[in-house]
Amino acid sequence: MSTACDVLVSECVDGVVTITIDRPDARNALRHQTMSELAAAIEVADADDRVRCIVLAGNARAFAAGADITEMLALDGPALERHPRTIAWQRIWRAGCPMIAAVEGVAFGGGNELVLSCDIAVAGAAARFGQPEITLGWMPGAGGTQRLARSAGKSITMQLVLTGDPIDAATALRAGIVSEVVPAGGALARATEIAQRIASQPREATRLARRAVLDAYHTTLGDGLLAEHTSFRDLASSEERNARMRAFLDRNRATS
Repeated sequence: MSTACDVLVSECVDGVVTITIDRPDARNALRHQTMSELAAAIEVADADDRVRCIVLAGNARAFAAGADITEMLALDGPALERHPRTIAWQRIWRAGCPMIAAVEGVAFGGGNELVLSCDIAVAGAAARFGQPEITLGWMPGAGGTQRLARSAGKSITMQLVLTGDPIDAATALRAGIVSEVVPAGGALARATEIAQRIASQPREATRLARRAVLDAYHTTLGDGLLAEHTSFRDLASSEERNARMRAFLDRNRATS
């Protein structure tokens, strides 16, 4: 396992890399350094042909408790425009590799936005999710209004964003913020299990299918269907697709 100051990166095992936010004394608050290290770790994993899925994790107390308030107070609007923090979010969002969040404890503010930036999220039963920025006279700025509304719908998004009050894991499941709730302490194991299942699938097909689903959030239905069909058509020439289809037919013949 390689170590950076704020982020731990595992070796690639069975196509899966686990990136752990490691600031336990600060409830894994996402200071500028953390964001830059996180973005860099995701980029390195994303560029590695061995890596088929990335798991993001925190610790039992916190996935991530939002931004570092002291740092954020020092920034005005113009400073934020091209700040390394802003760029780090954009780098994370450009990743092509599927990402799964394993959430224990709190995922507040930027922590919840990081969960929403992942493709799948698994929560421990004691996890809590929230966008408390409004209580500080601010608002979400890394997808907390947009991704949350697309996942959870208008009413619960408005409640989270306008009150700052958190929700529990069961509510997050009903809202579509997470895909599963497991017993407390079990999120990482379950997220890794899902990641290994994804990693067993063809890399090209996985990435194109992921992109097609994400396209549904920012294109019209017609454009999305066209993009889906284009990727579907392109995969028809994939050697791995053809090999898997032949193997499937051979197994069926052998058992018939």
